[in-house]
Amino acid sequence: MRLNGKTAIVVGAGSIGPGWGNGKATAVTFAREGAQVFCVDRNGNAAEETAAIIAGEGGQAMAFAADAARESDITAMVAACLKAYGRIDVLDNNVGIAEVGSVVEVAEKDWDRVFAVNLKSAYLAMKHVIPVMERQGGGSIINISSIASIRHLGVSYVTYATTKAAMNQMTRTTAVEFAPKNIRVNAVLPGLMKTPMVEHSAGLAASYAKGDVEAMWRRRDQQVPMGHMGEGWDVANAALFLASDESRYVTGIELVVDGGLTLKVG
Repeated sequence: MRLNGKTAIVVGAGSIGPGWGNGKATAVTFAREGAQVFCVDRNGNAAEETAAIIAGEGGQAMAFAADAARESDITAMVAACLKAYGRIDVLDNNVGIAEVGSVVEVAEKDWDRVFAVNLKSAYLAMKHVIPVMERQGGGSIINISSIASIRHLGVSYVTYATTKAAMNQMTRTTAVEFAPKNIRVNAVLPGLMKTPMVEHSAGLAASYAKGDVEAMWRRRDQQVPMGHMGEGWDVANAALFLASDESRYVTGIELVVDGGLTLKVG
């Protein structure tokens, strides 16, 4: 019960397909540790599925459909969470898409779309949740970034890497600015993960193994010093630490969860 009595918003709590994405696993993990979880996803059915899993385990959860890159949706999200639970103690920003291509190849519309989904969404959520946390006397924000923000991983997706690098700096500056308000802001940097988002990314499968998903899994496993990719639960457990009072003196960090991948040269 490490989050007992806390209310957590997980933005991106659904899953693009069967299995456990980072956001879905995080929402369920938070609930298992005692939090009331406000499950937000652009796909309302996916949010409902996660909330139903939590309810089925005896936890407290509510689903909410929102486009995280739209400010009116975010303000409605915050209002609905406060109406349902009265407070917001934890914000987990877990929205992200990957558009394959270099700066020469990516279309301007795709550049703008990835920046809106990956970066603007976190900015908007923090913009509207931080004032709530200030009034309450504190809170914890976890931004889900990526090791692509600090390393080139052999796949050309400049939009993804750039947005996640910007998220890291936004996390650092926000952490410093709101530390006096007892609001902690940290980032989790997952490595190569075996999640539905990766499985359903045709661009990633094409980059790794000419569209062969199983071959892509094998190739990604081989890249990791531990010999295998991580799972959504690994990201969820990192987020749990940062959400809990165990990390009460931790702010502005980039917690790498990658099986040692960023320690390698080549």
